[in-house]
Formats: sequence, C-alpha cells, structure tokens
Amino acid sequence: MRFLPGPAPAYDLTYDDVFMVPSRSEVTSRFDVDLSSADGTGTTIPLVVANMTAIAGRRMAETVARRGGLVVIPQDIPQPVVSDVVRWVKSRHLVFDTPIMLRPEQTVGEAIVLLTKRAHGAAVVVDDGRPIGLVTEADLARVDRFAQVSTVMSVQLSTLTDGTSPEAAYDALASARHRLAPVVGTDGRLVGILTRQGALRATVYRPNTDADGRLRIAAAVGINGDVPGKAQALVEAGVDVLVMDTAHGHQAKMLDALRTVRALGLGVPIAAGNVVTADGTRDLIAAGADIVKVGVGPGAMCTTRMMTAVGRPQFSAVLECASTASELGKHVWADGGVRHPRDVALALAAGASNVMVGSWFAGTLESPGDLFTDENGRSYKESFGMASARAVANRTAAETSFDRARKALYEEGISHARMYVDPARPSVEDLIDSITAGVRSSFTYAGASTVAEFVERAVVGVQSMAGFAEGRPLHTSW
Repeated sequence: MRFLPGPAPAYDLTYDDVFMVPSRSEVTSRFDVDLSSADGTGTTIPLVVANMTAIAGRRMAETVARRGGLVVIPQDIPQPVVSDVVRWVKSRHLVFDTPIMLRPEQTVGEAIVLLTKRAHGAAVVVDDGRPIGLVTEADLARVDRFAQVSTVMSVQLSTLTDGTSPEAAYDALASARHRLAPVVGTDGRLVGILTRQGALRATVYRPNTDADGRLRIAAAVGINGDVPGKAQALVEAGVDVLVMDTAHGHQAKMLDALRTVRALGLGVPIAAGNVVTADGTRDLIAAGADIVKVGVGPGAMCTTRMMTAVGRPQFSAVLECASTASELGKHVWADGGVRHPRDVALALAAGASNVMVGSWFAGTLESPGDLFTDENGRSYKESFGMASARAVANRTAAETSFDRARKALYEEGISHARMYVDPARPSVEDLIDSITAGVRSSFTYAGASTVAEFVERAVVGVQSMAGFAEGRPLHTSW
C-alpha cells in the first residue's frame, strides 16, 4: 500500500480518514478475486468473528465457516461446553444448513420461539427422522400457541436429495417456486435444509475446512490461571486456531503465557493481542505468536479510550503493525472499528490478513441470545463488551463474592446495548454478502486478484470529514 503523492500525514488515521483511488486494472470481474488468507487459518473470506459472548456461538460458527470465515469462541465459555460446540460445528454439512426439527405433537408456541434461531425461517416436522411437513412464520400467524404443529404444517413437500449439486438444487426450487426445501439422504431421513440463496452462495463461497474436510473453528484463552492446560484442552477438543486474548497484550504476563503455550508444540496457529504498536507486534511474535491482534478501543462496545485515553486510530495501528509483522514473516488481524464494507477493504490494504468483526454481527439471527422486540415493534438482540461489568461478572462467577465485588468496581465497556436486526439483512450471511461484494469490487478497482496483490497495489489518500460525508449515499433528496 502507498499513499498518494504529497506530504505524509502528520497524525494517526481512522478508516474514515482515508480513501482509495482506482488504478489501472486487468481484473474485470468480482468473481475473479480470491479473498483467501495466507495466515494459516484457512479462511477463504477475510472475516473473523470476534470472541464476544453475545456474538460468537455455535450457530454463528457453523454459518460463517460454511461461507469461508472463522469464529472465535470466547474464553469465558466452560471447557465442556466449548468441546460440545467444536464437536457440533465439525459435524455440520458444508452446503446444507442445519434444520430446525419439530415433532408433530410440539406446539405452535415452541415453533415460534425456535424459528428465530435460523435465518431460513422454517422448521421441518419429522417423524422417525423423516420429514412429513414444513412450518413457516406465515403458517403460525394468528394460530393458538397451544395448537400442535401437525395441524398447521404444510404437507405438500418438495425435497432435495443429498448429493444434488447447488445449481441443480436451485433450478429445482425455482421450478417448483419454493424458497427452500428439506434435504434427505438415501434412507429418506432429514440431513439438512437448503434455500435458493443458500444454493447460490454455495457456488460463490468456499467453506473454511480442516485437513479432514470439516468446518474450522477457533477459541480464545486468557492469560490467567492454568493457561497451558486450557490451551492443551482446547486443541485436544479440535480447535483449529488458538487465540490468546487480553485487552493489553503488550505486557509481561501475556509474553510469559505465550512462550509457555508455544513451547507445548500444539500444531495450530496462535493469535495473540491486543496491541497497536510495532514494538508490541515484535514482542508478541518473538514470544511465539503467528498472528497479532491489532486494536485497542475502536470497538462499538468499548469505552477504553474515553475511560483511559489509551488506544490508537485503527487504520494507522494496522498499517504499522502489519508492516512489522510482514518483515518477520507473520500476520496481523485488524480487530474492531469496522462499520462499512469499505473499512474491511482498507484494513486489508493496510496489511491485515483477516478483519475481526464484533458488534456489526451482533444484530443477526445467528448470534447467541434471544430475540427481543422494542416498543416500536423492531427486533433486536442484546450485546455487551467483554470488559464490561456484565462480562466480568460472567468470567468471575467461580470466585468469591468479595473478589467479584472488587473487580466489579472497574469496567471498560457497555453492558447493555440493543443491536437491531435489519429486516432486509437479518442473517450474518446477508452481511457477508454485502461485505465481500464491496471488498471484491475494491480489489477490481485496485487491479488486484489476491490479498497479497491488493496490499501491493492499493493507493490511499487522506480526506477531510467533508470528503467522507460526500461519499455517503443520500436516502432522501436534499
């Protein structure tokens, strides 16, 4: 990446402060762009879901990995639960979504609650594992909640057979004028569900898979307690990437823990952070990090900069840390601060191998937690920062009441935030479509077909806030 000719900026820059200019390009189509990373995580799109309890769960992990990204399970999830999540994610199909299954005698009320857990918005009624009906939100509207789903389900089913190509599946759904269909094996038992959009996406994205062809998943570990024991247990459970995570990554305790874990020879990439300087990047890499997490304070749920004055504008932090990591043959993840697809492209231009997304994905149907409705009828999910009082309370649940009360005196983060679900883009897959469309287009403007070429060819300029405002679309006339 290079800046436009002129004096170098005399101050640090956020994503809003910069823009890209087009270059001569031989790349004519977005589909000619390869977004795969080279950092050992296997991602085929440069997106990593941040290890936040309100965002990173098993549904998110399955869905994002199927589209080529990676999800990091938070460090405050109990080890047995993490093992179950890893086992579950690695057993998921690479093309078909996991169906919501109901028995005929289950109630409409139960179905209504479950339908919000999946973006495809349908549940398959099964008998002895075989689909006998389908229920959607339309079928359940204005129906007694205590009625059995067998009384309202649609029985005119079209099914797809496991092994059907995505193209053939799309054609079959389009011909039948169906939005989705259950997928069955040769024995007639349900193995998944596929929508028309899902069939299209299966031809556009490549799943992030391990050596055995299973979806990949990452998990975080802190720097307190039995760190090597926790790290060993996570890898034995099947975790593909280990993330050593603390708010202040450039500290002796992190470096000691990182050296100890690296000495175990676990055989998986180790990411560590967070830092925002070249010195921090060098020290983490010297201690054993393959990937350095960059970002202090840019996250939507984070109050660190306002509370402590500590942090750094994210574009400059990523640019400096990525340059240092590249010199040492390692990589960085840009963690936080992205609000638009352009920000992801700019992070990649600055040298990041992947971009971590948190709050942007919180308001999707795949994020953990229940779906709420506000006083105006808008759907939302609750989100919170991982240094907030709410997160600290979860993380210290096993400690004494006195110790928990002491730690609760200090917090950096928002404990309750409403992340509204966009009716037009309710799924994380919808957001992934939007992000990757923008990023792929950025590559074509730069004349780059790979991430490495993009870093070399991107040309960036510095703009005023008026310049940033000029680029924003207007949804009403002036």
